[in-house]
Amino acid sequence: MTTETANRQPSRDWPTLLKDSSRTGGQGQRQAKSPERSVWQFRAGSSVRSAPLLENGILYVASAGGVVHAVDAATGSGKWQFQAGGQIHSTPSFSRNAILFGCDDGKVYAVNRDSGKKLWEATTGGEVWASPAVRNGVVYFGSADASVYAVEAISGRQKWVQLLGGRIYSTIYAAEQRLYVGCGDGKMYSLDAGTGKPIWTSQTGNGIDSSPALSGELLLVGSEDFFVYAMNIANGETLWKFETGLGISSSPAVLGNLTVVGSKDGFLYALETNTGHLRWRTAVGEVVTAPPVVGDGVVCIQAGGTFALDIGTGNIVWRAHLGGGVQSVPVLSGDTIYLASLSGEVYALR
Repeated sequence: MTTETANRQPSRDWPTLLKDSSRTGGQGQRQAKSPERSVWQFRAGSSVRSAPLLENGILYVASAGGVVHAVDAATGSGKWQFQAGGQIHSTPSFSRNAILFGCDDGKVYAVNRDSGKKLWEATTGGEVWASPAVRNGVVYFGSADASVYAVEAISGRQKWVQLLGGRIYSTIYAAEQRLYVGCGDGKMYSLDAGTGKPIWTSQTGNGIDSSPALSGELLLVGSEDFFVYAMNIANGETLWKFETGLGISSSPAVLGNLTVVGSKDGFLYALETNTGHLRWRTAVGEVVTAPPVVGDGVVCIQAGGTFALDIGTGNIVWRAHLGGGVQSVPVLSGDTIYLASLSGEVYALR
């Protein structure tokens, strides 16, 4: 690949995990062609395990060293950085002028997206790996202390705390009046968004670190018991389940009647959303823990390298192997793909 300086702004934003709170996985964001060159390369200084965000021409990258970087998406030059009190595994989210993220020091931070100055912090009793979910001015997140928290987005003031049955690494799906979150006790929980009180629980065979997605009346999620589940959002009834070869921490991406999810058996699976019928499965690595991202006719996954698969057949269309292994989630914007690596390198490819 050759290196050049980009002279134009990226055309589309990517403000939270899997692009939006509906976990669509960025559908339609990229053409099915291999990147040919590196536009720029940025060094974050330590491993990047969470997914970058993109908005208004700025790429936000959180590193395991506890630093959040704001990077000009056109040139790769750093604009500001913020040092948190511990490692960061949480993918950030946006709320108005703030960027929100969890930290291994047990806190969720709100930082001004323009200046990098801290606005507030909310304290829990364990590390926060999940991405904060924002709905109607409230930030929802789970912690390894087995509790779900709701705080005001503008101030961080606590509204309620709800203790569940195990540590929480799953990112909450926040609907209008209900929250859906997986838990280390193997249960899927539906909580009242206003009070945090459980509405229903649904048991699986092992812990749930996967983040749920919703499609109509279906909730879709993976479990460490090797199964992908489709549950009724009204009562938690399991409508179908599909068995893979190992546990699932990858979060599903949903495109109409197609649900794509990775498994620790090294395969990427495409299932019919309504029935759980297998459309295709493709081997992409030894272990797949990152969530897939759906582009224009392709699905992208990071599993050691970055792979793009034909969404209809599962055939590998292209792959990119960079200097360091990649475990994060690619960000697709127009004709540019942004990748972060375990070696701390961030790349813009075109």
